[in-house]
Amino acid sequence: MARTLMLLRHGKSDWEVDADDFDRPLKKRGKKGAARIGQWMRKQKLIPGLIVTSPAVRALTTAERVGEALGFSDSEIIRDSRLYEAELADFKTVLSACPTDIGRVLLVGHNPGLETLLHYLVAGIEMPDDGKLLATATLAVLTMPSDWTKLGEHSAKLVSITRASSLS
Repeated sequence: MARTLMLLRHGKSDWEVDADDFDRPLKKRGKKGAARIGQWMRKQKLIPGLIVTSPAVRALTTAERVGEALGFSDSEIIRDSRLYEAELADFKTVLSACPTDIGRVLLVGHNPGLETLLHYLVAGIEMPDDGKLLATATLAVLTMPSDWTKLGEHSAKLVSITRASSLS
């Protein structure tokens, strides 16, 4: 079975709120961007079999907004603490634990970890002019090996990168 991995960076966070990093919420723009990406995913029929998110407030809120657009209840979204401040090994561990019968997984998390994972999985990604591969509320879609445990370097192909800010 071909697999699809979708990597979504959380929406724009609100730095004006006095909160520690983990508890930082989304700005209004971040909530709208998350909903917009979710609606776009629904239109493109990119419905994941599984949504796994960092439990940090901004990532969780993003996952909930996307999930709502895709028909997921909040209780169906898996919160995995390894995705907060995740490094490559953390992502590989989380993905290798995905059920073998799930063909499409959405990971919601943070930079720089998501970009590190993307560069590891896909060879020769060109950086956008603004230098932000995964700006806030940006979704990368990859085709993957048939086994979630076999995530070797350059083992995936990039299908698309879509920024919520580019969607009308």
